[in-house]
Parts: sequence; structure tokens; C-alpha cells
Amino acid sequence: MKILIIEDEEELSKSIVAYLKAETYSCEVANNYKTAIEKTESFDYDCILLDISLPDGNGLQVLKELKANNKTDGVIIISARDSMQDRITGLNLGADDYLPKPFHLPELSARIAAVIRRRKFDGSSILTLNELSINTDAKAVTVLNKPVDLTRTEYDLLLYLATNKNSVVSKNAIAERISGDEAEVFDNFDFIYAHIKNLKKKLAASGCADYIKAIYRMGYKFEI
Repeated sequence: MKILIIEDEEELSKSIVAYLKAETYSCEVANNYKTAIEKTESFDYDCILLDISLPDGNGLQVLKELKANNKTDGVIIISARDSMQDRITGLNLGADDYLPKPFHLPELSARIAAVIRRRKFDGSSILTLNELSINTDAKAVTVLNKPVDLTRTEYDLLLYLATNKNSVVSKNAIAERISGDEAEVFDNFDFIYAHIKNLKKKLAASGCADYIKAIYRMGYKFEI
């Protein structure tokens, strides 16, 4: 799962990144309004942590831009401005949650998981696709109730394809999902092919049907 942290307090953002990466989230940081707009316009995120007070703009404007562009990223406002009006304004603009500073990182992680469950999985932490089951809380995959040992990248790739089941996902979108803004530096998509090949091999060895299909010149589809 991919998280964008829009926060200008460097030490806080570093702490959040370290904690969430340990929870197997992929994290990117924007420490000002300009970078936040560039990232939200260029990429999709499963959840955005949004500070209201930015050095070159107001975080609520970022939220307005997201909604104006019909983006579906989940948003949790994290702010020291714990006023009722800020809460109401943020929620009315489409934020999913509001967490005042200071906060405990385990609570932040729990709120992120809750937002993703509501937006991606209809409130459930278990995504079941025939014999395949993905537990988004435990970050675990089973086939026929037996665990499948996947790398973090393989897990993220499977979850991304599965949540977009029966839709073609482009190689560019996959590269952005598993590599973030680093995807722009790759000359080709051989690394995607390698991850797909390993993922399919592990699933097949566990008794899973071959749901991941290559779509010529386009990308991949989780077909079920």
C-alpha cells in the first residue's frame, strides 16, 4: 500500500516513514504545497496524510484540488490546529479522518488501515478471490488456507492487481505503484516482468489458478 505524507516537520515525517515502512507500507514525502500538488497530480495513493499548515500554502487547498480532479485517494488530516472549524472544513471537503497532533504512531497506522479498508475493501480486511485470500491487516496471503511466502514487492503487486481485478493495469501504473516516483528513472519494465514471473510461480506452486494475465503491449490483468 502506498502512502503520501504531506508534512513540513522533518523529524515527524521521518518518524512516520520509519514506522509505516516497518508496517510494510510504501512511503513518499512532500514537505511543501508545491511538491504535494505535483505528487498528487502525478500519482495515486492508497492514503494521504495531510498537514494543514504548509510553508507555501494551505493543506486544505491540496484537498480541494484532489476532489476537483476526482481523485479517490484516502485522506487523513494530521494537524496541530485542533480547532472544530478545521475539523468540519476538512471533513466537508472530503477528508476521511482528522488526527490532531501530537499523536501516537500505532493509532495513526490503525486509522490508515481503517481508511484503506473502507475505501478499497468495503470495510473488510480480507480480500477473498476463490481459493486465494489476502489479509490486508496481517499483510499475508493464503491459497487453500495455506500461507504463501511472498516478498513485500510481490505482496504489493498482487494486492494492486487483485483490487483492480478484471481491469487492465498498465506497466507504467505498476511501476509507479511499486517504485513510486523512482519509476521515472527506469529504462524498461524488465523488473516488473521479473516480479510478475516470481509471483505467478509462487502462487502456482501453492495450488492457485493462473489469474494474472499479460495483456500484449498494455500491461497485466487479474482475471477472475
